[in-house]
Amino acid sequence: MQNDPIGLMDSGVGGLTVLKEVQRLLPTENTVFLGDQARLPYGPRSVAEVTMFTKQIAQFLRQQAGIKALVIACNTATAAALTTMQQTLPIPVIGVIAPGAQAAVQTTRNHRIGVIATAGTVKSDQYRRDILAAAPNSQIFSVACPEMVTLAEQNDLTTTHARSVVAANLASLMDKKIDTLVMGCTHFPLLRSAIQHAVGSQVTLVDPGLATAEQTAAILKTHGLLNPATTRGTAQFFTTGETAHFDTLASQWLDQQPMPAKHVSIAQLTTPMEVN
Repeated sequence: MQNDPIGLMDSGVGGLTVLKEVQRLLPTENTVFLGDQARLPYGPRSVAEVTMFTKQIAQFLRQQAGIKALVIACNTATAAALTTMQQTLPIPVIGVIAPGAQAAVQTTRNHRIGVIATAGTVKSDQYRRDILAAAPNSQIFSVACPEMVTLAEQNDLTTTHARSVVAANLASLMDKKIDTLVMGCTHFPLLRSAIQHAVGSQVTLVDPGLATAEQTAAILKTHGLLNPATTRGTAQFFTTGETAHFDTLASQWLDQQPMPAKHVSIAQLTTPMEVN
């Protein structure tokens, strides 16, 4: 089981930012990633629907790849489905919100923290609850930024248009005197330059992906699931969207040239499968 891959899932390609951190921190681990681009965005969807999608993807990854752990590399899916998946799957399940909240608490100096995320994540209030549980004197300012997800999925990251959209989305935070901003959607680290430009150099950006990778490593160690191999692990990719588009983005964003993604139809995800 130590040689089995870590599974990662996202509503689109943003979760590749988490995969990148996992590959950096755990280079010998095998990984398998599924981006559900055909059903993007998850943000406006109901908790029940996002939970159903998460269950379908987890079932697929277990059946196809025999994953030893699941990283829900999507803030919206973490908010909606993490507890359910932890209760129902016989493998460790890691989300991105708790690690991101803890990183924000450790980073802030004035305890005024901004959170940018999808509408679903903001509505869940999970970041605020997790931050206040760790630091009750904190003030949290949350903003839903769905247009920024679209920018990332279109690979529009550094243009004048991208900067304009990001600045408009973050305008309501400008008078809040935050010193820390959580990029509470896995797409947003791809827009780091535009986000930093909008909020200024005095604000520290928190990427939950790194903290999530660290938590994944700790959990695998606790469960005796770390891969003892000494060679670089393999990486498989699946998408419910267009493989060519996925491959272009993955090759630009990841440190290593990825294998071409395989297409998965929605019918394949919604058909019940036998999982050992």
